[in-house]
Amino acid sequence: MIVTLTPNPSLDRTIELVEPLARGEVQRAVRAHHEPGGKGVNICRALEASAVKCLAILPGDSDDPVLVALRLHKVPHLGLPIGQALRSNVAITEPDGTTTKVNEPGPILTSAQQADLIELVLDRSQGASWLVLAGSLPPGVPVDFYADIIHALRARYGSSAPRVAVDSSGAPLAAAALARPDLVKPNAEELAELTGFSTAETLESDPELTAEAARTLVAGGAAAVLATLGSKGAVLVTAAGAWHATTPPMIAVSTVGAGDSALAGYLLSSNAGAEPTDCLRQAAAHGAAAASLPGSTVPALSQTDPRVVTVKTLEKPKITTHPKEDDQ
Repeated sequence: MIVTLTPNPSLDRTIELVEPLARGEVQRAVRAHHEPGGKGVNICRALEASAVKCLAILPGDSDDPVLVALRLHKVPHLGLPIGQALRSNVAITEPDGTTTKVNEPGPILTSAQQADLIELVLDRSQGASWLVLAGSLPPGVPVDFYADIIHALRARYGSSAPRVAVDSSGAPLAAAALARPDLVKPNAEELAELTGFSTAETLESDPELTAEAARTLVAGGAAAVLATLGSKGAVLVTAAGAWHATTPPMIAVSTVGAGDSALAGYLLSSNAGAEPTDCLRQAAAHGAAAASLPGSTVPALSQTDPRVVTVKTLEKPKITTHPKEDDQ
């Protein structure tokens, strides 16, 4: 069983254009659709599509459109009633795969609701193989929310606690990374912000530098870092080594949720006892498959092809520090 927590879920609306996005103009969409969203929700959707037992935990009333959509998609979930509507996110995709997202802030959770959500996660994590803490935090939730859950989980279950993966950004990710999670999954932008290594564009084009940045997180206590680099593949770093996975060139339909699917691919392989490099291979295959699908559609394992993924071992870092270019 893999449990995911999405404290700030959404109804993801995707609008597909036939022409490039033109600011200030009226444009017609070729199609539009919506799915229940939020990082943890997307991960659980991908796991469920691949017949991996999972449970998505999130705030939300039973009649909220997000939870209604989860029931329609037959995704196992557990909602904590909050008496407020969940947010909607809008993604606009252009013919070349460029995606523009507008995310609402989400409802405000009271201190009591935050405590209830943590207790729900701790209770349902008993016996799980992984707990995934994913996505942004709603307004008013402290930045150490994820870190507090990690500490509470290990205090309650000790050596039998599930492994913890964190997929967030900004201050919540920084705080959680110091709580010694088993896996951190940043994209290039998040990794650059978290470590101060160059820019997202540079990291995407330089897997060795990405590995060097990720090593600082491993040195800080994270057991592993899975850095997704968009069309440039993904990098995995552990204390044992670093590897870069790439897939054949493709035309992306939508990149929405591709990183979430990559993490799902890693987790399902880990759940099956695969070696780290094979987990990375499946992560890259899942991410590429997700990018080939419209909107935030998630791929099933049968829709991925890890055989076409190339995994290369990365050497030790060339330099010891690499500050952001603005700081030089």
